[in-house]
Amino acid sequence: MKILKRILLLFSISLILIIFFNYPKLNMLSGYAAKSTASSVFLAERDLDVTNATDNNFSPVNLATNTVNADKKIAISSAFGLLTRKAIYRDGLGAVLTLSKEDESATYLKPKRSIPDNKTPYPYGNAEQKDTIFNNIDYSKLDDALTYLFDEKNQTRAAIILYKDQIIAEKYADGFTKESKLLGWSMTKSITSTIFGILEHQQKINVQDKAPIAAWKNDERSKITIHNLLQMNSGLEWDENYDKISDATKMLFLERDMTKTQELKELAGQPNQSWNYSSGTTNLLSGILRKQFQSHQEYLDFWYTDLIDKIGMNSMLIETDLEGNYVGSSYAWASARDWAKLGLLYLKNGNWKGEQLFDENWVKYATEPTPSSKGWYGAQIWLNAGNRYPSVSKNMYFFSGYQGQNVFILPDEEMVIVRLGLTKNADVNTFLEKVVNSIRN
Repeated sequence: MKILKRILLLFSISLILIIFFNYPKLNMLSGYAAKSTASSVFLAERDLDVTNATDNNFSPVNLATNTVNADKKIAISSAFGLLTRKAIYRDGLGAVLTLSKEDESATYLKPKRSIPDNKTPYPYGNAEQKDTIFNNIDYSKLDDALTYLFDEKNQTRAAIILYKDQIIAEKYADGFTKESKLLGWSMTKSITSTIFGILEHQQKINVQDKAPIAAWKNDERSKITIHNLLQMNSGLEWDENYDKISDATKMLFLERDMTKTQELKELAGQPNQSWNYSSGTTNLLSGILRKQFQSHQEYLDFWYTDLIDKIGMNSMLIETDLEGNYVGSSYAWASARDWAKLGLLYLKNGNWKGEQLFDENWVKYATEPTPSSKGWYGAQIWLNAGNRYPSVSKNMYFFSGYQGQNVFILPDEEMVIVRLGLTKNADVNTFLEKVVNSIRN
């Protein structure tokens, strides 16, 4: 009997030690799973089993056990029964991880949305377009490109190709349609940047001004401009690593106010000389945007009234943190067709149906290579100036997100190409090459 008690005591001590040393990891694991599950089930309206088999089906997230309460719109995820996290879905704001019991019953402001235009043909409305056959397009080559993109290796969910304002190719994986909302991950950063472009066009902000952060006024960080932040060239410390506990994962899964994490960091380099990719920087920018409005409601509304609903991206929803800040680094959801509209706005240099939403020079500014980025990055937009995709023109630029979310803008070809998938290892260069080669000279 004494031996059994000793064994149980040793087991209990071992279990306590395991939990103690692995608590942060378990917290992240269950946090990711709960947030992913709530967004997929309640925002994207996908089945829990489908969510577990796809979005949550990678290590170590697939070790969590997930359940949902459909009535309360809550997702609950458990890591080995040792640690449980909850995520709630809020109408108009998306899903968010809770940090206290009160978060589940709190009231939240939500953005006001406009009525979709379902009469005007796509892309300027949501009605079906009147198909145009282009004699200079080899449609068999386009079909070959899409077939290649949707093979087992490339794991693509949705793809759409616009040429001269027309959809010339479109394809979806089983279980997905043109209405399916897909997470853009870091493509959301390009939306955040665009809001700055719109405000600057409206003469409400100057991106060359010093960043309005009170905590920086009396130290070296006072030299940082909004421009430096947009280019991720502020010199601030940041660890963007999703394979371990890092600044990025702690921000996304532990913070109530995600705009503050980067603000608290010290300089690790010099502004305008130290490019460092940082989701914290983008959420800091979201916080700066919030300060431009007299009320929280105005901040919430502006992203939709002056950009998202303005160009008919009516399926899009950007999720907020618990403090009501848009998670501008990571959490925009939209259909493939609506993601393509954002690319088209850039292809049109900010002009939408005759109205200039941002100055035509904004595209030039946003696609100017950031110092020390080796031609890879502009103002929250990725560039091909660094020859990442050698088979297409160097003046191509693109929005890019985790697991292979992309909107490519090809000015020379007058094309917008969207690829939304579930793997970052897809051979996108070959796909782009095939698409460009479908245009006959």
